[in-house]
Amino acid sequence: MPRTLADWLERIEHQHPTAIDMGLDRVREVAARLGLGRPARHVITVGGTNGKGSTVAFIEAIARAGGLRVGAYTSPHLLAYNERVRIEGHDADDAALIEAFEAIEAARGGTTLTYFETGTLAALWLFERAGLDLAVLEVGLGGRLDATNIVDPDVAVITTVDIDHQDWLGEDREAIGAEKAGIARGWKPLVLGDDDPPSSVLRRAYVIGAGALRIGCDFFVDPPEAGAERWTWREVGAELELPLPALAAPVQLRNAAVAIAALRALDLQLPRRAFAEGVAGARVPARLQRLERDGVEVLVDVGHNPQAARVLAEALEGHGGGAVHAVYAALGDKDAVGVVEALAPRVAHWHLAGLADAGPRGLDVEAFAARLAGTAAAAGTRHAGVAEALSAALGSASKGDVVLVLGSFHTAARALAWLGDTRPRPGGG
Repeated sequence: MPRTLADWLERIEHQHPTAIDMGLDRVREVAARLGLGRPARHVITVGGTNGKGSTVAFIEAIARAGGLRVGAYTSPHLLAYNERVRIEGHDADDAALIEAFEAIEAARGGTTLTYFETGTLAALWLFERAGLDLAVLEVGLGGRLDATNIVDPDVAVITTVDIDHQDWLGEDREAIGAEKAGIARGWKPLVLGDDDPPSSVLRRAYVIGAGALRIGCDFFVDPPEAGAERWTWREVGAELELPLPALAAPVQLRNAAVAIAALRALDLQLPRRAFAEGVAGARVPARLQRLERDGVEVLVDVGHNPQAARVLAEALEGHGGGAVHAVYAALGDKDAVGVVEALAPRVAHWHLAGLADAGPRGLDVEAFAARLAGTAAAAGTRHAGVAEALSAALGSASKGDVVLVLGSFHTAARALAWLGDTRPRPGGG
């Protein structure tokens, strides 16, 4: 049997014939053998194309500020696998994860599980034993056939629906929305953070009797006036005046609003101060994370699809007149051209990097650059890895400029490691 967490992760990564195998039959079977019950008294499942991790962090921070005992399951991780399972704001330690993996190994018999399926069962196993008031589960891929969907949530959240993972979810927003709406449950609230959700999502809610709560229709965000430090969340008959989130991007007001709506849909009677403390206290690394090097602002973000790139372009509008240098490295199954097109008006210089060591989807820089032929980034400088590209970008930037690092969790992790920011992931609250 494996002895260390690294040994176990190596084992579960190669246990199943494929890295992704959509379906719930195998994971349900092993969950039944484990005797898994509900992971907490209340469960919120968070799906969507972008904003899931930040929304989970807001829910977690607000609930903990309100005195609840909270567990959060997220993916992927940046620097250490332990980041994926948090209980009361602390990453699960190696011993706890190993104990969970050992229990799953003993129960699975001849059934093989993917890396993500095993990790999901481990999180649920640990949550059940922790006596939680609330478990917050982030969907890994899609929703309907994602391993997290073996749990019936009290509230389901779909942050946004946009084009990503087309090989698995479909080619357009309607098809992708239908997959994401699979986390909704009959006669339970479904919180939607999209201004214009696909009709497939609304249709699914109607068919099963889920109560759809839509941003801009059922709850609202009143942004701060120029120079103000407060914003307002409101619904019919109630409003909350709140501090600005520590998470920097303008879109974080929307993510915070969705988190508040999800918690209020649980009707837990949280004190008003919990919403203010949680919004101000939530932290997630590599979501427009700001660092500074010799007068140059460095922004690190995990954004990897066109919708995320449009959000980043909006965030860059608030910066001064300095030039923007983009360090961009993406996996082979992403719409890299769409990302460049969204950011091109804001970016003066492109530094492309390879992710050849990022598994089967990784690309070396020449293959990556070939995919960007005809775009503004094609003429950018090319570097073997993210560290080399970031070093070059900082070397060519002047004081007052901005270096934006984006493209994937792999890109962000390599950048933060090179920059020396290897702090454990904060738990929020």
